[in-house]
Amino acid sequence: MAKLPREFYLGDTVQIAQNMLGMYLVRRMADGELLAGRITETEAYVGRCDKACHAYQYRRTNRTSTMFGPPGHAYIYLIYGMHNCLNVVTEPEGEPSAVLIRAITPLAGIAQIQRLRYGNKPMTPARRKAFMNGPGKVCKGLLLDTELNGIDLLGNQLYLCDSPADIGLPGWEPSRERLCSGPRIGIDYAEEARQFPWRFWLETEAE
Repeated sequence: MAKLPREFYLGDTVQIAQNMLGMYLVRRMADGELLAGRITETEAYVGRCDKACHAYQYRRTNRTSTMFGPPGHAYIYLIYGMHNCLNVVTEPEGEPSAVLIRAITPLAGIAQIQRLRYGNKPMTPARRKAFMNGPGKVCKGLLLDTELNGIDLLGNQLYLCDSPADIGLPGWEPSRERLCSGPRIGIDYAEEARQFPWRFWLETEAE
């Protein structure tokens, strides 16, 4: 399968956060099953200038050390003691920056993703609407936790690709969409960085 190359993650983090929209996030389970979805919402975090970033002003801790490493690796951390968040490390090694994957549209392994999210509960309209529309939901639905922190996204367990054919969906095309941007969510502590328009998402345009 054609994974995004290392070079994809080397550029400007804010631009990469936009470029990742419409890409496919793929999780290969231990039994070989593929769980995958199309990325529909991201947020950019840039350590050198962004008070919302864990590594603001190059603050290096045990948790943030992954962000200082090579690009194209997963930075997975736990928030509120209960939700995992998946980020993609960007920019050259030593520049602590990453893109948070906030939402995906499940396209492969949907039954398994549903079980991981809801157990044996029925898929009601409310649950379907909120299926994978948050970073904690993405990690729960793809069985991602801090044990995978630092994993190389050019490996076989977790990676990004840009073709639906890579997840067994040849010829699939989304509806016509537009790229939207606005302030990030849940960063009230970040002073002026609260207003950075570094959250990006796709909206379906009316026919």
